[in-house]
Amino acid sequence: MSVRLEYSDRLARVQYAYAAVADAPVRNIWVAGACPLDTEGRTVAVGDVAGQADQVMRNLVISLEEVGAKLTDIAKTTVYVASTNQADLVAAWNVYREYMGGHEAPSTLLGVAALGYHDQLVEVEAVAVLPL
Repeated sequence: MSVRLEYSDRLARVQYAYAAVADAPVRNIWVAGACPLDTEGRTVAVGDVAGQADQVMRNLVISLEEVGAKLTDIAKTTVYVASTNQADLVAAWNVYREYMGGHEAPSTLLGVAALGYHDQLVEVEAVAVLPL
């Protein structure tokens, strides 16, 4: 793994690392926001935050695999949920955490007004790092 996750005893223990370090030389990978789309480009699990989060994470895995990376190579993510309801953010986060397992990459979880696709509720952006 090219990414070293950093925690601090001086900060609260949370479900993610406060920083990720990748010592050079590395190959940086910026993944476009993974969306809850099927292979036909249709939004899946309309109205279901957890269902959309599951599809988003499946699509993220595929995007990473296409460039030779995996979830444990992720250095940073941003999770967007089109909701102001904290329960919806938690639902998306729980699915995200299931996929990420013990790899607690630094992440930002945001509730936003809207996302780009019709009926879209969840999107995840990622930055991954691989050795050269």
